[in-house]
Amino acid sequence: MTSASASRPDQHPLLSGPILPTLLKLSAPNVLAMTMAVAVGVAETWYIGLLGTGPLAAMALVFPFNMLTQMLSSGAMGGGVSSAVSRALGAGDDARARTLAFHATVIGAIAGLVYTFLFLTFGPALYAMLGGKGQVLADAVAYGGTLFCGATLVWLMNALASVVRGTGNMRVPSVTILITSALQIVVGGVLCLGLGPAPALGLQGIAIGNIVSSGVGTAFLLWYLMTGQGRLVLRLQGVQLQRGMFADILKVGALACLSPLQSVLTTLVFTGFIARLGTEALAGYGIGQRLEFMLIPIAFGIGVASVPMVGMAVGAGQVPRARRVAWIAGGVSAVNLGVVGLIVSLMPEVWSSLFSNDAQVLASASQYLSLAGPAFPLFGFGLTLYFASQGSGKVLGPVMAATLRLILVIAVGSWLSNGKPEAWHYYALVAGAMATYGLATATAIWLTPWGNGNGVRS
Repeated sequence: MTSASASRPDQHPLLSGPILPTLLKLSAPNVLAMTMAVAVGVAETWYIGLLGTGPLAAMALVFPFNMLTQMLSSGAMGGGVSSAVSRALGAGDDARARTLAFHATVIGAIAGLVYTFLFLTFGPALYAMLGGKGQVLADAVAYGGTLFCGATLVWLMNALASVVRGTGNMRVPSVTILITSALQIVVGGVLCLGLGPAPALGLQGIAIGNIVSSGVGTAFLLWYLMTGQGRLVLRLQGVQLQRGMFADILKVGALACLSPLQSVLTTLVFTGFIARLGTEALAGYGIGQRLEFMLIPIAFGIGVASVPMVGMAVGAGQVPRARRVAWIAGGVSAVNLGVVGLIVSLMPEVWSSLFSNDAQVLASASQYLSLAGPAFPLFGFGLTLYFASQGSGKVLGPVMAATLRLILVIAVGSWLSNGKPEAWHYYALVAGAMATYGLATATAIWLTPWGNGNGVRS
């Protein structure tokens, strides 16, 4: 927000413009970039599918933790970074915004190092707890060991991208994601399959592609911020660490982190249940599960665009408008994910046949998509409302909705496991849990007062 817009907030296009066109304009670069990120997942799963069922199952064991890295660093903590920076700039305090940018970089570096330590230390045990055995477990340990060595670069890149978003610039982070995603597809494919003179590294090649692309993205964003290409100039020297600056970021980001943690824990519980049914079922579930996780970036692109619209409206006392923004954003996500869900539920082979030709794996994946696909729109609806709630500063309700989903999965899944469950029983539970999450999140936002309480249920 510029100082001019701060002095006349009623004239700001985010407050006075038509909601849907404004939302779509803000969402466009984010969704485009996130679509490219989805393409990375498609390409990597296709590469691994060429290697066989075992590597696909190994990837399924590691994939939730890999997605957790992105969800925590970009969607949750990133929201805290963007919120703090944008509030400082909106108040005309550029010096504070620069200091917050430095503290965000420190948070990204420390979080990444901690993440690397945790998964290098406890990753093998986690993969085994999820049902990994024999060669599948060995492949998962090797893949995860390489992948999570680069976690610090992922956290740093997303922290820096969130700083730029906090200045109101969504184009530069989106272009960065586009370029690094393309690089990841190329490098990962070349090193996985051994194209040209490159060695065939299999799963480790995919991991190296992730590390290389994250390093390039981090370097570019550091250059962009440190050379004053944007509104903020990031300085890495001569800045004193301040507890208040950390608190300003973490008071939003820390609570928001609970939701992706619960989402991934939910997926891990499902993975553990499915792993008991055999390698083919696990590999098939992994194919369907990857599509589910790939839908998250689409909802993310729309949700991130809603955050400044909701936050600015709440700050200006336009609570009814803020709530309309949230419902419209959720509706846009529901439509987008609903189209995908309809296609894969009616024609699951459109997706599943891309990654395997094993009849049992394809049958498992198709069964998953047929049952879970119809619930995708409610899942997207709830997820985008979670992001919109970050703009209001009231994220407890959506976090509790994720808690309800987790409890439902554990309770019903445990009950099923005591009998003789088939894979479709768990897949139906996936669909029910998605629907419950979306409806519970919408109910929480409907009942939670925003701003000064005016327009509570607009």
